[in-house]
Amino acid sequence: MTEESLTITDQKGRLDKVVADAFTEYTRTQVSKWIDEGVLTVNKENKKPNYKVRPDDVISFVVPEPVTLDLKPENLPLDIVYEDDDLLVVNKPQGMVVHPAAGHPNGTLVNALMYHTDLSSINGVVRPGIVHRIDKDTSGLLMVAKNDQAHEALSSDLKNKKNLRQYYALVHGEFSENKGTIKAPLGRSKTNRKKQAVIAGGRDAVTHFEVVKRYVGYTLLRVTLETGRTHQIRVHMAYIGHPVAGDPLYGPKKTLAGNGQFLHAATLGLTQPTTKEALTFEAPLPQYFVDAMAELEPYAEENN
Repeated sequence: MTEESLTITDQKGRLDKVVADAFTEYTRTQVSKWIDEGVLTVNKENKKPNYKVRPDDVISFVVPEPVTLDLKPENLPLDIVYEDDDLLVVNKPQGMVVHPAAGHPNGTLVNALMYHTDLSSINGVVRPGIVHRIDKDTSGLLMVAKNDQAHEALSSDLKNKKNLRQYYALVHGEFSENKGTIKAPLGRSKTNRKKQAVIAGGRDAVTHFEVVKRYVGYTLLRVTLETGRTHQIRVHMAYIGHPVAGDPLYGPKKTLAGNGQFLHAATLGLTQPTTKEALTFEAPLPQYFVDAMAELEPYAEENN
């Protein structure tokens, strides 16, 4: 373990930022975590990350020993769309879990990534490198951080809504409008802990959609996320009466045959953390999605 200390002189601002600026080998996210855990104190007292430092404050903390990942790298196929020294963008297949969890200790995207490259440590031993997630049965693009500095930059952009995240969703029902926006707060369902729901006092959630193609009984939408809450598209679509086809959690039992919801993360836009270059990636519709649309084609409306 490493013991660190800092006496405030002319520094100003938030505790987490001041410490991260003074000790550049540690990220702001790490510092905030240590503050929350009581590892980092000010004048031997616990403070919050947004505490405004004052002259003569003595900041002390002990850097914990790094935890060795107990996950096993696995040589699994990866569809890597882009890779550089800071990040990679991967096209996840339907059916693959993003990171280990109860019931899925291995065979995940994280296991495959660990075999391929080094990953950031910010999300700990279970979700290294994972900046954002998509559900097991949702296919498409994910960005993954290789180092902590890149992870912080990508997470900050995500939080500040600077990323482009567009999906294709095949949903039940027909739309009279060509486009729309759903603004409805989301939180954990009070009746089923596995589900999210639109609830008063939930976290703000905004979903934009536009019609791509109309079928009898179904509609293909292009959906753009303004926020990224758990199950957001699936819950919002069910909320307006158009659940995603194949959705086993939020949709009807009578639906299109398949292995889960017909939802594909097709477009991802991000800023490269080091070069600041704007990058945009596309992932074509996977075969399971193409096959479902082919079956619906005889029922496509003429005025698409």
